[in-house]
Amino acid sequence: MARPSCSLWMFVARTDVSFMMHTIPHLVRMNHFPFEEKVLVIDTAPLTGDKVRRPGIGTMQELKECTQQLLKANIVDRIVDINYNPNYRRQVYGKHFGTSLRCTHNYKGYPILGSILKIEECKSDYMLHFDSDMLLHQQPDYDWITDGVELMQEYPEMMFIRPLTGPPTEDGTIYQSRVDEKESDKFYKSKFFGSRAYLVNCKHFDLLLPLPIVWRSYKREFMNQLSVPLKNVLNQITGKGKLDSWEIMVSKKLEETSYFRGTLMNPKAWTLHPIDRSPAFIKALPKIIEKIEAGDYPSQQAGYYDLISNLWF
Repeated sequence: MARPSCSLWMFVARTDVSFMMHTIPHLVRMNHFPFEEKVLVIDTAPLTGDKVRRPGIGTMQELKECTQQLLKANIVDRIVDINYNPNYRRQVYGKHFGTSLRCTHNYKGYPILGSILKIEECKSDYMLHFDSDMLLHQQPDYDWITDGVELMQEYPEMMFIRPLTGPPTEDGTIYQSRVDEKESDKFYKSKFFGSRAYLVNCKHFDLLLPLPIVWRSYKREFMNQLSVPLKNVLNQITGKGKLDSWEIMVSKKLEETSYFRGTLMNPKAWTLHPIDRSPAFIKALPKIIEKIEAGDYPSQQAGYYDLISNLWF
């Protein structure tokens, strides 16, 4: 039986210029999988939400130069701009939400339309997504993607799967506010979906559609009393309103259905999410990546999803 095809898709934006030349090659190296293609998705839209205040924001020219360097070095195979054509937006929103909306990003400035585009435009059976700031360790003798595909085929209600969240602890503890359900000895089961790193069967994802639309609270209290369909129409007419995160909408649909997200328990692969963007962190990043690739991490970091900067430099 032929192995299902899989492609790697990664987001980049102007906010990523200071670190992406370290993290993108790192993610490609660590996944060491025969991807059908490796694709960079560029967000060309003006920055909004908290993205405007991120340190180290580059210019669009600098971002494009970085992506071209990665393409010329064969680290990625293709570069795609998020398609902001209104007709395309209406088409994919009609499929994914059951209606058209004018918002292309969530209230934080994260690209909802881009998240949908990756799944719609991926040519492979499976799509692996990583945000460009994520860090990954995987032992040379392990292949978490094949492991994940096999589990998704064994458990049809597993809609997504990802590696262990944070370096492993001796007793398997994961320090997070949500307690995931342990399923067999291979994975944790969760109704919460995280959009920073996940593997999905593109056609299987259609079974979740349409997704529920979730709006953030309005400043005027009476607006919060409006029904979701009315809020949708208001957005279509005036552009007013801010969407919650795509991962929140996906999570809500998981809660309403029998589908779930899996997290692998195998300690041979794990991720870290840096929240630090300081000049000191950027300077230390190459050494941090070197340690992570070698599987070396401070003992106090074990079990934590977010990278704790003061432990690393």
